[in-house]
This record gives sequence, C-alpha cells and structure tokens, in this order.
Amino acid sequence: MRKENSEFLIKEPNLLMSFLLEKLVGKSRNNIKTLLAEEQVSVNGTITRQFNHEIVIGDKVVINWTKSRDTKSSKNLKNIKIIFEDDYIIAIDKESGILSMSPGIEKVETAYTMLKNHVKSIDEKKKIFIVHRLDKDTSGVMIFAKTEKVQKLLQDTWNDTIKERKYLALVDGIVQSPEGQIKSYLKENKAFVVYSTKSELEGSKLAITNYKVLKIGKGLSLLEIELETGRKNQIRVHMKELGHPILGDRKYESTNNPLNRLGLHAHTLKFKHPVTGVEVEYVSPMPESFKKIK
Repeated sequence: MRKENSEFLIKEPNLLMSFLLEKLVGKSRNNIKTLLAEEQVSVNGTITRQFNHEIVIGDKVVINWTKSRDTKSSKNLKNIKIIFEDDYIIAIDKESGILSMSPGIEKVETAYTMLKNHVKSIDEKKKIFIVHRLDKDTSGVMIFAKTEKVQKLLQDTWNDTIKERKYLALVDGIVQSPEGQIKSYLKENKAFVVYSTKSELEGSKLAITNYKVLKIGKGLSLLEIELETGRKNQIRVHMKELGHPILGDRKYESTNNPLNRLGLHAHTLKFKHPVTGVEVEYVSPMPESFKKIK
C-alpha cells in the first residue's frame, strides 16, 4: 500500500518537473502535471502548481498521495487560484470579471479581499499587500506581497526585477505583420481614457509593446504580447493604435465580442524573487474560450 506522503530532500539544484520525472518512476509528464494541478506537491511546506519551479539544495519536496490536507484556508477563494505561496509572496491566477482591488470604499469582493481572508484564516495577524493590478476584465497572473517591506521591494525595483511579462490577446481583424513593435507616449485625459501620442507631452509616459501573431482565424488574430514597459491600459491602447482593438474592448473601439469577455490574458510573469533572489516564473494557461478561434 502506498504511504500517504512521499518526501525527498534535494541534494542538487534542479527544476521540479525534471526531479519528479526522475524520482517517480513510471509517471509521465501529464501524470506529474496532474499532481501539480491538484495541489498534491509542496516544496518546503508550500503547495506549488508550477512544473518549472526551481528547487535548490536543502529543499524538501513532499507529495501528498491522499490529498487529505486541510483546505479551510482556501474556502473563500472564488474565481482565483493560488499558483504559488511562501512567506513573502502569493502568485494567483485571476479570472476575468474580478477586480484586483476595490476602487472605493464600497464592499466589493476582489482578489485582494479574498486573499486577505485567506491569510487571516491561517493567522489573524497576517496581512496582504497589492503589488500591481490587472484590469477587472483581464484574466491571468498577479502577484501580491505578504509584508509591506516585500511590497516596497517589488514596487521600487519592478523594472529591474521583472524579466518577462507576456500576455495573450485576441484582437479584431487579421494582423498582417507576423511580429512588430509599437512605441509611443501614453497620457490619460480628464475622462480617464488613456491615449497614445508620438511625441512626449507633460505627464505622458513612454510605452513599448512587442507582439507576435500566433494564430489567424475568421476575422480574428491571436497574439502573444510582451511588454517592455507596464503602463495603464498599455496593451489596449496600442492594439487600438495598430488598428486591431482587443475583442470586447468597447472603451477602445472594439465592436466585436464573441467571447463575452475582454480578449486579454496575463499569461506569463517571470521575475527575481525579492527575498531569495531566485528567478521564478508563473504561468496561467490559455483560457478555454481563446482556443475556440477558428
């Protein structure tokens, strides 16, 4: 009979997937991805769902074969999933339609309030701090800090810390160039609409967006977008400027919405961990609705 847990002490650096393939003889990559997705693997006591999680000498990897662990702390998590959590940060996968945090004093359920309840259910003294935001209708990877010090570390060094930030976007029309770059200055008007200008104006900020066409469908294009800067509504404005607004983005002149949501998804976030210094990467899979492009 298989015991409830399998425990391994790491003796040399490796990626979690490679290590588990070596140790779990007879298990395929898909078997291991299922273990990770079902939150049956932990590193140093913290559940991880990332197959490319870096493990180092001295780490302890545990596989919970029975899944008989306490789930009390995640009862309040609706429409968000925790991808990774340690003593310093929480990485989540946010669904479309969920606010990152409330813009005012009204009581609205947000990613922030759900995570705040999550950490307090474990320790009443714990707090959560927002590091960056995703628009309400944008899904995908977000990072929160578990201390004010870590929040400040991440925000103060954001441009140097972030190594890769990729999105998936479904846009109106057929994008002709297989890849390209959009570079402009972004400024917000009094109606809180961000617009693009080729020359620098007072209060404007330089924005650089790189894109690559992944797939063409009937009147639609699926793009991979990589940001060199992270400005408010940057991708949405630049896609409008390209002549291919994001599906469902009425604010920036899209008139097509077959998804019944905004066609923008934060796919990958790679950065240097603010405390350990290890480069980490968190990935949110492509939404199922994006795969229906024909």
